[in-house]
This record gives sequence, C-alpha cells and structure tokens, in this order.
Amino acid sequence: MEINRFEVRRQAFHICLGLAIIILLVNNILNSLILFIILIAGILISILSRKFNLPLIYSFLKLFERKDTLKTFPGKGTISFLVGCLLVLQLFERDIALASIMILTFGDSVSHLFGWHFGRKKHPLNCLKSIEGNIAGAITGFLGAMLFVSPLSAFLASFGAMTAEAVELRMNNQIVDDNIIVPLVAGTILYLMRIYL
Repeated sequence: MEINRFEVRRQAFHICLGLAIIILLVNNILNSLILFIILIAGILISILSRKFNLPLIYSFLKLFERKDTLKTFPGKGTISFLVGCLLVLQLFERDIALASIMILTFGDSVSHLFGWHFGRKKHPLNCLKSIEGNIAGAITGFLGAMLFVSPLSAFLASFGAMTAEAVELRMNNQIVDDNIIVPLVAGTILYLMRIYL
C-alpha cells in the first residue's frame, strides 16, 4: 500500500506533541494551569481560523489538519489532545496521568499508522480499524506507560484504552474524539488497579 505522507506527518506531530508535554511535565516546566491557558489560546485561534486565514497558523494547519476539519474545526486534533491531557492531569495522580498521556501519545498514533499500512483484519468493534493496528498501538502504549507505572498496570491500561479507541462513542450525534477517550480509559484502569490490587 502506498504511504500516506499526510497521515504520517499528522501522527508524527501527534507523537512530538505528546512527548513535548511529557518532558515539560516531568521537568515541572508545564502544569495544569499553563496547559489550560494553552488550551484556551488554541480554542481562540481555532475560532479565528474559521473566519480568517491567519498567515503562520493557516500554513501550519494545512500541514497537519484534515481538509474536512480544517473548515469546520481547525486544530481539532491538537485541541482534543490537550483536553485529554488536561483531564487526566486533573483527575488522577501524576504517575497515572503521565502513563495515560504516554498511551495516548504512542498507542493512538501507532495504531493509526500501523493499521493504515499493515492492517488486514478488520476490528470486530469498528470496521474502519484493524486488529493489527490496535495490537501495535497497545504494545507501544504499554512500553511508554511502563516508564511511570508497573508493567502489569501499563499492559492492562494500554490494551484497555486501545480497545476503547476502537469503539465509536457518540454524544449528541457527535463522535467523541479518541484523544479524549484513550487517556481517560487508561487513567481509569490504572486508578482502579491501584485501589483494588
């Protein structure tokens, strides 16, 4: 299958964004308040970008945003990624939040890329995704999460989150972005394991 350069570029940006957030959080340069301010700024830029072609912003969005969302919700992927990160930082202990962001960073991106290029078997929960992509995402998410939590916890959280990523959840007839679902499911699994195991 021909390499979709646009999707590779999008997922590479996704990984770089996640790694930057993790590095800044670990080094206490970034916290929930600063992330919230960045999120609000991103939402304002998105609103302005719907009406105006902001010079540098528009060029950036054209590089990384799908055409359909470029017109309706510019920066949707980045904004939902920031929302997912902010939610886990507010809801869970630091190590759980960091592990959840790692699962989002690697699991979600790798599952898309691997599934796009090597996926052969359709996922039973979503015919648009592949089992191969889902497994590859779960493995890479697990490896990243192990930096912050135990291997068993990382394994269960990653596989649980990537299973949830395959399910298409809807609220008010809108699909809930997997950038929000993945870290919340991972964080919830890690939290429950900490309480009950």
